[in-house]
Amino acid sequence: MHVFVTGGTGTIGSAVVTELLEGGHTVLALARSDKSAQALTDAGARVLRGQLADLDVLRAGARQADGVISLAFGSDYSTAEALERSIAEESAAMATLGEELVGSDRPIVTVSGTPWVPGRAATEADPLPTEGPVAGRARSVTALLDLATRGVRATAVRMPRTVHNEGKGGFAGLLTDQARRTGVVGYPGDGTQRWPAVHARDAAVLFRLALESAPAGTAWHAVADEGDAVRDIAAVIGRRLGLPVEPVPQENCGPFGPIFATDQPATSAHTREVLGWQPKHPSLLEDLENVRP
Repeated sequence: MHVFVTGGTGTIGSAVVTELLEGGHTVLALARSDKSAQALTDAGARVLRGQLADLDVLRAGARQADGVISLAFGSDYSTAEALERSIAEESAAMATLGEELVGSDRPIVTVSGTPWVPGRAATEADPLPTEGPVAGRARSVTALLDLATRGVRATAVRMPRTVHNEGKGGFAGLLTDQARRTGVVGYPGDGTQRWPAVHARDAAVLFRLALESAPAGTAWHAVADEGDAVRDIAAVIGRRLGLPVEPVPQENCGPFGPIFATDQPATSAHTREVLGWQPKHPSLLEDLENVRP
């Protein structure tokens, strides 16, 4: 299968590109910079130059592909306004890619987050949140999945709060970066709230499986660890960096603060049973041992 990929140099995307190529597919990947283009070329992918906001470029990429994986997202999460802009840009790109595939029965796999349900682990059957800082993303993913009725094999892979590789990435990575800036590993809430996690290489396998065989209109959970307590995550980071660990107001965590403070375990039992996905790489707490001062 010839696959068009956006976001192919991020923590998830670089693993997805490698997984696709190793699985016998060919890849055309969007690159917004010379550095990204070189990394993709070195990995063995063809490059399509452009920004996520270049909707005509996205249409051209989707037009020549047998399937699409949409992963690109803005890198500025510093304020609620910046996060909102990134969500709006991603939503427009996702809608453009989906419309280009209408009536073709070709697959498109997009990324979203696992939901949170009070009192239990979220499952693949639970809806995405329609309120909060990432509600706009939920609406755009739902709209894409609705294209299943218009001849698009649209599916979503829901990612946990931390997608990690070599101790980097996700919410745990944001905690680490903030700790390096402030000198304190600060976490919101009382630290008992749980975050699910997955290694990027395991997540990449699920994206390939969804692309190849997932039915239209379905959502899947790339969850390897159902939920590690945030204070346990912070403790490993603190030990590796040699920094104190303490609770902080959720406002210290920017627009993600309310999500950081929420207990949000999730399960992938249905995904494993139906698609045969089996995570094999290190857990989050094991991988955080790679964090260096």
